Amino acid sequence: MSPKTPKESVTILTDLVLPAETNPLNNLFGGELLARMDRACSIAARRHSRRIVVTASVNHVSFAKAVPVGSVVTVEAKVSRAFKSSMEVYVDVWIEDRESGLRTRANEGIYTFVAVDETGSPVPVAQIIPETALEKERFDGALRRKQLSLILSGKMDPHNATELKALFS
Repeated sequence: MSPKTPKESVTILTDLVLPAETNPLNNLFGGELLARMDRACSIAARRHSRRIVVTASVNHVSFAKAVPVGSVVTVEAKVSRAFKSSMEVYVDVWIEDRESGLRTRANEGIYTFVAVDETGSPVPVAQIIPETALEKERFDGALRRKQLSLILSGKMDPHNATELKALFS
């Protein structure tokens, strides 16, 4: 299986925030934004693996900025690292200023997907070759995030988390 670059999985979803999707402060519901992020990440993981993919975990979500009604919101996702059958997908959420057209990053998230066959059994995926500085940073961080997750779930002995331990050496 040939390695792929993150740009091969890029997924961009752009939409308008409508009143029915907002809370009493007229900002996009967090759950609505999570659904959009999950869809974009799912497509990115599917593009990378060319398989059925399932959401294994939502590792991180940051709601740094509210997304007001009427905003144009763009969700950009791409695979940051692939492991045996799982893929970490990094997602950035941008809002566009109505008057200037300038985009501001409002939120971000990190999801994990697993590629599966028609019976739901995990299948191998191609590795990632990061190209840009940001892709390399996210690629390197993905292994540390995975090790931390495995430690917290009791599936890895902290002494074996070499990448994570290197941060403190």
